[in-house]
Amino acid sequence: MTTAPVSTRSGRVHAPGVAAWRNALFVVFGACGISISSIAARIPTISLALSLTTAEVGLLLSAMAVGSIIGLVASGHLVATIGARRTILLSYTALAISLSVAGVGIAVFGSFGLSFGALIVLGGSMGTCDVAMNVSGAANERAIGRTVMPIYHAFFSIGTVVGAGLGSLAEALHIPLELHVATLAILTLAAVIVVSRFLMSETAVAAGEEPHPVSTWRTRLAIWRDPRTILIGLVVLGFAFTEGSSNDWLAYSMVHGHGTNRAVGAAVYGVYVTAMTVGRLTGVRVLDRFGRVPVLRATAVLAAVGLLLFIFVPVFWIDMVGVVFWGLGASLGFPVGMSAAADDPRRAAARVSAVASIGYLAFLVGPPTIGFLGNQFGILNALLLVLVLVAMAGTVSFAARKPADVTS
Repeated sequence: MTTAPVSTRSGRVHAPGVAAWRNALFVVFGACGISISSIAARIPTISLALSLTTAEVGLLLSAMAVGSIIGLVASGHLVATIGARRTILLSYTALAISLSVAGVGIAVFGSFGLSFGALIVLGGSMGTCDVAMNVSGAANERAIGRTVMPIYHAFFSIGTVVGAGLGSLAEALHIPLELHVATLAILTLAAVIVVSRFLMSETAVAAGEEPHPVSTWRTRLAIWRDPRTILIGLVVLGFAFTEGSSNDWLAYSMVHGHGTNRAVGAAVYGVYVTAMTVGRLTGVRVLDRFGRVPVLRATAVLAAVGLLLFIFVPVFWIDMVGVVFWGLGASLGFPVGMSAAADDPRRAAARVSAVASIGYLAFLVGPPTIGFLGNQFGILNALLLVLVLVAMAGTVSFAARKPADVTS
């Protein structure tokens, strides 16, 4: 049962409940990271079990991207109808079930069709949960009165590292794919169910505020006509492309661009993930001190410098400096964009859904686009596209400024 929010004279929600709400969201973000990386870590096993070519692996994984877009588009309406807490519970339950079905479909039945369908549901569930937990996180951030969103996303990053580590361990111990993913699905679902009782309503009205008007389909669709929605979406798109390109191509670029072996490529990716996690954990103080727009512009420049060093300087230690700059530069764009999209609690669900939908296009079109360009011009030169998009994100970052009529 949801803990009822209690307003104080200052208009803030009572601190103990807010802290429990925040900690519960840490668990939800971490669980999502573990679940999504459990599939990514076992791609070699998946390829072998289904006898897939590289192109067919890409096709199979595209099911998750397609599902994510569907989930993101539907999520705003779902959150507005049943609330973020129920949406998180519903979508994560679907995520856990589809993750288990995907494992069985791949390892037991060897069915591409069953696996493809399960991964569409998995992607849709993840997209829906993503919007719901960001809406809830933004409401919690407002209740606390200081920046928290990057820490939520740091827990997602930590979850992906844990999930990847468990996947590597499962590979080393020859644990069957279906047992591995089903066990993680059950454990993470249990954790989400346990902590969900601490999630408060994102529509709670603090003392002195006017009640939020009822959201309708028409008002939720109208958010797409708001220029600020599109501009924040472009900020998220640029930074998501910057982050996603490293997930897909950094290790590959080290091997096929800089001539290292696969072990070094994997280690370099670990450096990147660590830098991004550190950036998210420490970025909250920087954001509270300097504000969103200066920080977004500075991180865009940092990412651009890192990319330039990585692409054009064939010296290993300089490449490592570039990777660290790239990771730090990519760390705050997505969470800050989610906070900006949820500034107005009356439109938070609809705007977060719209902004996330724009941002997730990076994960849908980014991998094949860079792959095509890399095939034509070399993988390092292909990464220049990332430079263009992060420059775009920095240019339009003014849209993330807090509106004058919105208070934290």
